[in-house]
Amino acid sequence: MARREFADYLALNWPSSSELARALVIMAIVLLADAIAGSVVGAGEASTGPGFSAKGADGLLILLIGGCIAGPLMEEFIVRGFMFRGWSQSFLGPMTSAVWAMTHTQYDWFGRFQVFTMGLALGHFRWRSNSTWLTVMVHSTINIFLFFMMGPYT
Repeated sequence: MARREFADYLALNWPSSSELARALVIMAIVLLADAIAGSVVGAGEASTGPGFSAKGADGLLILLIGGCIAGPLMEEFIVRGFMFRGWSQSFLGPMTSAVWAMTHTQYDWFGRFQVFTMGLALGHFRWRSNSTWLTVMVHSTINIFLFFMMGPYT
């Protein structure tokens, strides 16, 4: 591993358009299943995480950039870029999604379950496509969708 190029180690391979389309469809199904499960178990506003507030257009832009671009870039490069190789080959395997979900302390238990299921899907995309860029794009798309679904910004 030490002799690999940085881009190879992080799997900075550009995904094909079909891989991206397939991943977005699968993630839409995962999000729909999570929403249905949430309505069945009665998970409400508490599972959506902390309330965010953006004062004016500047605050909204900062929230959008931080939550929908910088956050996914950082998380995916660290978790599914740098740490993926070691974690996927360890005894933990897919349980790394559970470890990652537990770090999302801003959510209740159902919210962490949602992070877990999305983490499994993102890990699968990374493994199948050998592309961290694919997981960055899908993660950003999820966050943008959720950003606009949060409702009015004060």
